[in-house]
Amino acid sequence: MKRPTIADIAQRAGVSKGAVSYALNGQRGVSEATRRRILAIAEEIGWNPHSAARALSGAAAETIGLALRRPARVLGFEPFYMELISGVEAELSARSQALMLQIVPDADAEIDVYRRWWGERRVDGVLICDLRVSDPRIPVVTDLHLPAIVVGGPEGVGEVPNVWSDDATALVETVEYLAALGHRRIARVAGLPDLWHTRVRAGAFEGACERLDVRWSPTIGTDYSGEEGARATRRLLSGETRPTAVIYDNDVMAVAGLGVAQEMGLTVPGDLSIVAFDDSPLCRLVHPALTALTRDIPAFGALAARQLLTAISGQPVGSVEDTTAKLVPRASTAPPRALVT
Repeated sequence: MKRPTIADIAQRAGVSKGAVSYALNGQRGVSEATRRRILAIAEEIGWNPHSAARALSGAAAETIGLALRRPARVLGFEPFYMELISGVEAELSARSQALMLQIVPDADAEIDVYRRWWGERRVDGVLICDLRVSDPRIPVVTDLHLPAIVVGGPEGVGEVPNVWSDDATALVETVEYLAALGHRRIARVAGLPDLWHTRVRAGAFEGACERLDVRWSPTIGTDYSGEEGARATRRLLSGETRPTAVIYDNDVMAVAGLGVAQEMGLTVPGDLSIVAFDDSPLCRLVHPALTALTRDIPAFGALAARQLLTAISGQPVGSVEDTTAKLVPRASTAPPRALVT
C-alpha cells in the first residue's frame, strides 16, 4: 500500500501542498478552519511525517532511544532487561511515544548511534544503561546537548541526571542474612568488572564480609550469561576450599549455578545456599525456589522514562533514588549442614 503523502492531503482538501505544509507545521498562511480540515484529513488517511522532513522542520521525533551493549544471545533471555523495557514501553505508550532499541557491539558503536540518532532527529533523548567506570558516553551526550537519563549511579554520571537503586545496601543485607545463618565461606559470582554497579556491589560485599568475619569470600567475574555462571560455579565447587553459599549478580547465573550444584551431587540448600540478585519468574519456577533480591523493575523502567520525558520537555531533572531491592528468603538458603541440629 502506498504511504500517504502531502500531495494526497492537498488533493483531498482542495488546497496547495504549501498550504498543507503550513497547516501541518503550525505556521501562518492558512485560516484556522483550513488548518483544522487539513489536520483532520491527515489523521483520517494515516499520514506521518518522513524522518528527513521532520529533521528539516525541527519537529519532535516523539521517540526515545535505548542502545544496549550486550550480546543479543544474553539480552534475549535476561529477564532484567525484558522487565525494564516493559516498564519503559508502558510509560511511553500512555503518552503516544515510541522506543527505538538497538544492540551494539562496543562503546564506539554506541556513541556513533547516539550521534546519528541526534543528528538525524530520530530520537528526542536517550536512556543510558550499564554505566561504566569512566564512562565515555557521559561527556559525549553532554557535548551533544542530547537529553539523557542514566539508569544507574549515583556517582559516575557527571552532569547527566540519573535514576538509581542502592545496590550496596541490598548486598550488605544479603551477606548479613547468610552470616546470621552461620555461613563463613561465601562466594560471589559477579557481572562485568567495568560496570559501575559491579564495583559498588564488590565494595559492599568485601566490607560486609570483613565486618562479619566471613573468612573466605572470593569473587569471580562473568558476562552475566548462564554459561559463564555455570563455569564460575564449577570452579568454585571444584576447589580445595568450597563455599557454603554463593551470591549471583543475576537470576540467569543463579539458576545455572543451581544446575551445576545438582549435577555435582550437592544438595541445595543442605550443601550450598544460593541467592540471586534481581528476582524473576525463573527464581520461583526452579526447585528449590531461589532466595532473591527483589524490586519492581518495570516500575524502575517507567520512572526512567518519565524522567527522560521531563528532561526532553525542558524542565529541570536531577538524581532520583528508586526503592532498594529487598531480600526474599526462599527454599535455596539455610544454615550450613554442619550447623543444622
